[in-house]
Order: sequence, then C-alpha cells, then structure tokens
Amino acid sequence: MSSQPVVAPDLYINRELSWIDFNHRVLSLALDEHTPLLEQAKFSAIFSNNLDEFFMVRVASLKSQLEAGVTSRSDDGLTPQEQLDAIHTKLRPLLEMQQQHYRHSLKTHLAEYGVQLLDYLRLNEAQKSWADDYFRKAIFPVLTPLAVDPAHPFPFLSNLSLNVAALIRDPDTGRQQFARVKVPQKILPRFVPIPTELSGIVPTPGFTAVPLEQLVAFNLRWLFPGMTIEGHYFFRITRDADLELRDLEADDLMEALQEGLRKRRVGGEVVRVEVADEMPEEVVHLLMEGTDVEPKDIYRTNGPLGLDDLMSLMAIPLSQLRDAPHKGRTAPSLVRAQRSQLEDGSIKQEEFESIFSVLRRGDVLLHHPFDLFSTSVEEFLSQAAADASVLAIKMTLYRTSKDSPVVASLIRAAENGKQVMALVELKARFDEDNNIQWARQLERSGVHVVYGVLGLKTHTKVLLVVRREKEVLRSYVHIGTGNYNSKTSSLYTDVGLLTAREEFGQDLVELFNYLTGFSKQQSFRKLLVAPVTLRKGMEGLIRREIDHAREGRGGHIRAKMNALVDPAIIALLYEASAAGVRIELIIRGMCCLRPGVEGVSEGISVVSVIGRFLEHSRLFWFANGGQPEIFFGSADWMPRNLDRRVEAVAPIEDPRLQKQIEALLDLYLTDTGAWHMHSDGHFSQRQHSGEAKLTQMLLMERWRGGLSNEAKA
Repeated sequence: MSSQPVVAPDLYINRELSWIDFNHRVLSLALDEHTPLLEQAKFSAIFSNNLDEFFMVRVASLKSQLEAGVTSRSDDGLTPQEQLDAIHTKLRPLLEMQQQHYRHSLKTHLAEYGVQLLDYLRLNEAQKSWADDYFRKAIFPVLTPLAVDPAHPFPFLSNLSLNVAALIRDPDTGRQQFARVKVPQKILPRFVPIPTELSGIVPTPGFTAVPLEQLVAFNLRWLFPGMTIEGHYFFRITRDADLELRDLEADDLMEALQEGLRKRRVGGEVVRVEVADEMPEEVVHLLMEGTDVEPKDIYRTNGPLGLDDLMSLMAIPLSQLRDAPHKGRTAPSLVRAQRSQLEDGSIKQEEFESIFSVLRRGDVLLHHPFDLFSTSVEEFLSQAAADASVLAIKMTLYRTSKDSPVVASLIRAAENGKQVMALVELKARFDEDNNIQWARQLERSGVHVVYGVLGLKTHTKVLLVVRREKEVLRSYVHIGTGNYNSKTSSLYTDVGLLTAREEFGQDLVELFNYLTGFSKQQSFRKLLVAPVTLRKGMEGLIRREIDHAREGRGGHIRAKMNALVDPAIIALLYEASAAGVRIELIIRGMCCLRPGVEGVSEGISVVSVIGRFLEHSRLFWFANGGQPEIFFGSADWMPRNLDRRVEAVAPIEDPRLQKQIEALLDLYLTDTGAWHMHSDGHFSQRQHSGEAKLTQMLLMERWRGGLSNEAKA
C-alpha cells in the first residue's frame, strides 16, 4: 500500500454528498418526460431503494461515529455532525421533487392510459365497498394493534416498516391514547388492485389500485371497536443495517453472519423516521421519544412513504408504457459453439465447435447485456461441466441469482467427478443470506466451498477451467467486471474476457491458491491483484503518463468506473493534470475529484452516464506514448477496492479487442445525454431531445441490427 498524500480539503468532494448527487441523477430519469411512464415509476423506486441503503449503511456509520465521540474530519474537512447536517439539507429538495413528480405528474399521466392510483377518499361507493370488504377478509386478520400507555411500552419498530399511528379517544373516560398498527406490506401488495369494472368508466381502465396503508387507516374502527378514531398518520422507520464482523474462521463466520442477519432483520439503532407531512407535533415527539432520534432524523413527506414499492407497477401489462424489450445476441465468434442452436437445427452437427476450440483461436470480448450472458459465460461453464476432458473448475461467487444456472453447472460438474471449487463471499452486503444458502447447497453437492481471505472481501469476478489436451493441461479463463448473476447480467453493463492465454491461466491458478491456502503471492504475470499489486500498478501506470507528458510525448488517460474516491489516486491525477496529461473520466456514481480547477485539474473532465442499464463496467486506458494499454476488472478507484478487497484487473492485449474498447470509450465520452461535472462538484446534463442517440441506445441498435462489435469498431 502506498503512502496517502494529503489532498487539500477544498479539492476533495465529500463522498456522501457526491453519492446524493448520483442518486439525484437517478431521480432525474424518473422526472424526464422522455422516459416511459412505468420506467419513471421504476427509477423513482430505485431512487428510494438506494436512499434506504444509504441511510442503513452510510448515515448509520456517521451517527455511530458521532455517538462514539469521533472528532476527526473527513477528507473534505467535515466532522460527522457537519456531514449529517449537510446530508439533511441536500436531501430535502430531492425528496420533495420525487413527491411532486408522483402526485402531479406520474399519477396524472398514468391515469390517461387507464392506470389509476387512487386515494381511498377518491374511491366511488362501489370501489369503497369492495375495498372495505377486502380489508375485513384479507387484511384485518393479520393486523396487531399495539397500544402505548404506562402498561404498554413503546413497541419495537422493525427496519423499513410502514406503520399507522392512530389517535384514539375513549368515549367513556375522554382519555386520548396512541396506538401503532404495522402495515403488512411484506405479505400483501402495496398497491391493492380493485376490480376495474367498479370504476364506472367506459371503457374500464386497465388497472386501478389503492395504497394498502390507506385501507388500514380508514378501517381502524374494526381494530378499535367502541373507540373514537380522532386521527391517523403514516410513518416509516429506517435502522442501522450494516454488519460489523470480526475476522473469524469460516465456520465461525457463517455462524456470525447468520446471527448478524437475524439482528439486521430486526435492525439496529433508528437512523431515520419518515412521517406524513400532516402529523401533529405531539405525535412526532412521541415517535422521537420512542425511537430515540433527534429532530433532524425526522423527514416529513407530503405523499406516500416508501416509494420503492413503485417497482411493483412494472408488472402492469402495458408495453407502451415501458422501454421496448432488449434481447441481446450471442457473441458472433461463439455462435457455432451453442448447443441450443445445434438442437433446434440452425447449426449442423459438423459445424458445431466447443467454446474451448473458439478460445484456442483467440480471445473473445463480451459486453453485457448486449452480448448474452447465457450463451457466453453460462454456456462456457455448462460445457466445462459436461466435458470429459475438463478436470477442474474454480470460480469466485460474490453475488448470484436465485435458480442460478451458474450454481447448477458447478453442481453438475461435481457430480461428474470434476474437482470443483467455489469461493462464496458471505459478506456481500445485502446478499449474505442468499450466499449462505448457496454455500450450503454447493457443499452438499460435493463442491469444495471456501470463504476467502481473512480480513478481506473477495470481490473479484474470475473463473478458471483446467482441461487435459493431449496429455497437457491447458487453462481457460473468464475475467469480468460483473457478478456471475443471470438476472443482473441483463440489467447491468459489464465487460468480460474469455481467453486461453497461458499467462492468464497461470495467474489464476496462483490467485486461487492465494484465496484458498496460505500463499503470500506478491506478483503476477498479467493481473493486477488487490490488495497486493493493484494500487501500485495503477499508480505506476498514471506516473508513466506523467513521464510521457513531461518528456513531450503527450500523456492521456481514459477511465470508466463506478466511483472515484481514493485520495491518493485523486492526488496523483491532479499531479498528472498539472504535468499536462489529458484525463477523461466516466464516473457513474461518487466522484470526489474536482475537475477543471485552475492550476490543479484543468486537464481533467468528468462525465456520468445514467440510463436504462446500470453502468457497471470498469475500463482503464493509458496512451503510453502511442502504444496504448487497456485494463478492465472488478475494482473502482476506492480505498476499499485497492486495499481491503481481493480484486483482479486484467489487460486486454488483442489489438482487435483494444480497438473495440477504444470505440466504446469514445461513445461514452460523447454521449449526448451524459452529465457533465463542474469544478464546484455539481452536475448538469448535456442538452438532448427525445431522439438523442445515447450510448446505450446506440449499442442496442447495433446489436439489433445483427452487427458485431468488430464491424462497428
């Protein structure tokens, strides 16, 4: 690990505030009139879900620092309290923008297409009668009202729970009481569909629904018979959900994780209380006392709480309100290696060749979701599991999908007598429970499961297949930027490389030994591996561009990643800019560097591309005095990726594939809808019309046209 040079606070943007700017860009997709309506609902839901995780992890961490008396300042010079105050101030207008959009735009325009999201008080008599009957039959039996009085302490409120605060008066004593009712949104739909024929409109609309919490609130009389209901108010709780785990042996780690997950489901300290805007101050104070929060932890909202549930609207069968479906294609070089096409007769038996044969001829670059994950990575693994010449399969699993074909292939390979090893990262945040289940299933099937290196998360995405060919062992490799996850492979943009290059195989053999044994491997032939060589390697590549610039050969760096946070890398990029290196950055999320500062970073530009697919690939291009070198992999330029995780970044050496990456970077840098970062840290979107050719749209058009990357590069 290199020493961390100091970046002046005014040259470093707070990472939490930068993240909020990123989530603002996500919200902007929901607010964009060119975004189809149900996609608007989706992006609004993503904004809310992102924010939930932000509070559960990042805000919770700051509050923990505050409670522990931490006085040290962040890299931009703020104390924990100052950061919390700034977060609160920055979020307020965004939350109001989201609610304004939901109330005055999304609902209104959806209604024009027969999708009615109605408040209970807007229901007609027939609809109200049906809704009340639904409450009595489907909701009432599962509710548990909890009173708060000297005999009943304030109830525990579970994480992300939506609740009704009820004010009730006893008509005999005149005494007012408070009760809490939890809304069962985990077991019932948040937007309860009402039969369309009850609308009284001809033709009847395609979808009519009422929020679940309103059905509860307007039927409280059933829960408190004989009492007078004087008011009801909605509120929602967010708790600390980060898992702090000691460095334990594998069996202990599994046990500790399971205990931690049990605690997470209940939740740690309350970090946010969202309340309906109309909630009286006396009720707010009661919630503050019961949850032990401060006034700035209270977020008043003029509209429905927990808009992450808008994601459920994507199930409404109105294709004209969604993006046109995108179906990727099989990478051209792998078409004749598809057994599925062989089975349907589109390829004759004599024309079929294995993926191993393809890779012996040359590398294959994959770009998902435009290249299908199923007919590339999954097919590669499936063929390896069935191939009698394959002796061993080793891979890392950070996140994978339910009913995973990847896991099925590993199990099948073990059943076929191959040596199969899977490194399952149990500490993948919010996927821990899923990964524990996969680990157990794999172990029961004979797969050797390990949990990585103590003290480090294994975030790298690598797959190694060892095959016997003419009494010689040959390695085939997949290295990627994304998880081995069938679901997200169609939602995230990721790059992967399939190769049979000998040095890559040797590096992965040694990397897996590092992951599973007691190896202290300190160097690799081709790979840059964190925490061993990646930081030093990246810093060396940047310094080489500085040398080129100073010696008159021009320096140029292009890099695409999810986040740029690391102070040492930022300081080095400032040094490079001052030396005359041109630096073009494509950063999806947090960026703590300030571009375009006079005398510091005039040579640095930053853009952010946000679209229907989540930009997830990490690409690093260095001009190298006219002999460019390109790397890709699983790591962002963040301290956790460079120092506290196992990551792998690999070179792309085939000149043909290098040209494809260069053309791809050109597209991103000239994206007409990209967001441009200014020196003060704020982003503004480039002007575009609905007909703009955005990068992701261009890539989809190219794949729909059946043209290969090679043809377009």
